[in-house]
Amino acid sequence: MKAEESSVHTIERLSAAEFEASVKELADLLVDAVDDGASVGFLAPFDHEAAAGWWRAQAPAVAEGRLMVWVARDGAGIDATVSLALAAKPNARHRGEIVKLMVHREARGRGLSRALLATAERAALEAGADLLLLDTETGSTAEHVYLTGGWTRYGIVPEYAGSPDGTLRDCSFFYKRLTSGSA
Repeated sequence: MKAEESSVHTIERLSAAEFEASVKELADLLVDAVDDGASVGFLAPFDHEAAAGWWRAQAPAVAEGRLMVWVARDGAGIDATVSLALAAKPNARHRGEIVKLMVHREARGRGLSRALLATAERAALEAGADLLLLDTETGSTAEHVYLTGGWTRYGIVPEYAGSPDGTLRDCSFFYKRLTSGSA
């Protein structure tokens, strides 16, 4: 797949075979995110086996092209990921959802989130999706990335999702309308 450079990281979209081969590293990244308190859908304790199982369950969507997964890796392995889920409904083929943007806590501050988002936004346009949606914990570092990256917050739902310790947190919902010059 096409690779792009971000500092010393290479960003690449995983083919179905590459995805299968990367499940262990993706699971490591997901466990790190949960251990660091990220509200990405899982409660602590969250072990590697459960994380690998979650990623393996995504394999059919990756193989069918309904879910595109990119990783940022350096010589040591995968440090970040983002996924784009394309809408399947006939009346929604113009939109997609950004899911599971995660950067390992030791790789933060290097622009990986923005680089991965830009990559996913370009791919969405190429796939015919010019409207993207996402949600994130209100007040989180991720929310700042979206607020400063051209995304529009259209609402906050109180106590929408639990953090890894089970505490209910507010969630901000965003959209971004893409044009050929915005991604």
